[in-house]
Amino acid sequence: MSVYEQRWTTVRVEVEDGIAWVTFNRPEKRNAMSPTMNREMTDVLQTLELDDDARVLVLTGAGESWTAGMDLKEYFREVDQAPEIVQERVRRDASTWQWKLLRMYAKPTIAMVNGWCFGGGFSPLVACDLAIASETAIFGLSEINWGIPPGNLVSKALADTVGHRTALEYIMTGETFTGRQAAEMGLVNKAVPLEHLRDETVALARKLAAKNSVVLRAAKHGFKRCRELTWEQSEDYLYAKLDQSQLRDPEHGREKGLKQFLDEKSIKPGLESYRR
Repeated sequence: MSVYEQRWTTVRVEVEDGIAWVTFNRPEKRNAMSPTMNREMTDVLQTLELDDDARVLVLTGAGESWTAGMDLKEYFREVDQAPEIVQERVRRDASTWQWKLLRMYAKPTIAMVNGWCFGGGFSPLVACDLAIASETAIFGLSEINWGIPPGNLVSKALADTVGHRTALEYIMTGETFTGRQAAEMGLVNKAVPLEHLRDETVALARKLAAKNSVVLRAAKHGFKRCRELTWEQSEDYLYAKLDQSQLRDPEHGREKGLKQFLDEKSIKPGLESYRR
């Protein structure tokens, strides 16, 4: 177990049984993302990426919220009065972890949405590989109600995960929806009763942690990159990722899997992983 005690002020980190629990820790502010939290989250992600005890990262929130989005006072009101170069850095810090690091993270990531998820929170939500929400979690894009369009990469996040009409409905009306509705529209993988949320997340995390980490990373990166490429480019890229994963894999999983399936007849790859 890795212990990170009081290293960060707005984020709590605990690593147990292969799972890194990263918790937005500003419950009195509904875990709103401040400039400080954005800087600390970059450090958190970079630190855990090199922690061998952390095989899967779960992102959640303290108290009754996942995150209420950007802190209106610290991120907007105070930064509005700062020099332009400071505003540029604050925006860069937000995007660095919420999208650039998290989207192509070296380890599998799960968003465990325990409560409110608003505005800017949609960027890290979609950047996570998978997401499980409480059925009663409340989601919303309320920016239209206070005079601005969704900021950061929220609109891109919605465009990548939710149907055209559904996304525009919530962007343009500012109305809220539940975790159950989020699952129906594909924003999260599953919605479960709040009392089962952690158990469901742990079960999913353990499945991911049991996989070959090199191949799992190649598989998820290949999928995310090829969505942005042509068919021809995707063919070249995905074959390159296949070759790369075999070259980098210290377990030689492909050889083991083929041997156990074809020669030993001891596994069924469609139903189980090779024995590591």
